[in-house]
Amino acid sequence: MSRSNALGFGLGLRSEYYQQILEQRPAVDWFEIISENYMVGGGKALYFLDAIKEQYPLVMHGVSLSIGGPHAVDTDYLRQLKNLADRVQPRWISDHLCWSRGSAHHLHDLLPLPFTQESLLHVAARVRLVQDVLQRPLVLENVSAYVQWKTSSMNESQFLAELSNLTGCELLLDVNNVYVSSRNQGFDPWQFIMELPHDRIRQIHLAGHSDYGHYLIDTHDQPIADPVWALYGKALSYLGPTATLIERDDHFPPLDELLTELAQARAIAAGALTGVTPCA
Repeated sequence: MSRSNALGFGLGLRSEYYQQILEQRPAVDWFEIISENYMVGGGKALYFLDAIKEQYPLVMHGVSLSIGGPHAVDTDYLRQLKNLADRVQPRWISDHLCWSRGSAHHLHDLLPLPFTQESLLHVAARVRLVQDVLQRPLVLENVSAYVQWKTSSMNESQFLAELSNLTGCELLLDVNNVYVSSRNQGFDPWQFIMELPHDRIRQIHLAGHSDYGHYLIDTHDQPIADPVWALYGKALSYLGPTATLIERDDHFPPLDELLTELAQARAIAAGALTGVTPCA
């Protein structure tokens, strides 16, 4: 894959900022939408989506694909996803390496998989099906995890590397998720990043979490923590230029605060790519 940082630095598109984005045209390179928020027949969400996509590049990010689930792939969901992609013309489409539903019920969480050879072949077949429908590579994100399957024979980063090799799918490296999982499970976050195929990483996510002392919860409702910033800078020194997005999903601050974080991401990236550590 020829990875380009042409998109630069983006924010998650949230309804709280619709009007401000259109009126102020903030210095954001691109926006990432939550796909499911726009799988509707009309209304305010699509109105603003259409207006904003005329001004900024967009990327689609889903939470309901359940690529590792035991159920059949939801073909109606895939049809809606493809229809939205035809409307948005996103630079890429991503979701999570997880399962989030059983045979009939959505579980409203992104649950980790058992990282086994059997699971790998199961997920690979489903990724190929999705890619055939979307007619493009699927981009898959590592999730925050709080428990592990005892049956796993490899770790998540090794599983992602093998999956990408088997299917041609690309990867979304969520640096906050790596840090949260490493604290909760006791592994080395840098080793996780080093085990990924760096030429398959299409995008990076940065977000905040809640620290409860003995464990962390990936809440996306706090500013990005210093250890996550540090891990991001170290990752970029290894990866090179990579499209970076800041997520916020609750406790929404004024847009200016997110723009300040975006400026910090730019500064850290510039320092990592030149070997200079930016001043705080």
